[in-house]
Amino acid sequence: MKKLQILGTGCAKCNALTEISKKAADELGVPYELEKVTDMLRFADFGVMITPALVVDGVVKSTGKVPSLEEVKALIGG
Repeated sequence: MKKLQILGTGCAKCNALTEISKKAADELGVPYELEKVTDMLRFADFGVMITPALVVDGVVKSTGKVPSLEEVKALIGG
């Protein structure tokens, strides 16, 4: 099971990344657990300075943008 974490304050981009990540995992057929991390102190634990960020299994995969569905699929599946 993949652990997907969305780091962000709840802004529109953060919400968009959440939805794209869910759709990507669903389309890939990957079982996942999704956590939305809104505590800015936890962002620092990951070394993230710009949100939104996508973390897959504890590894930061994307920061500061909302990647396309295909990009997120590659990040989750790769």
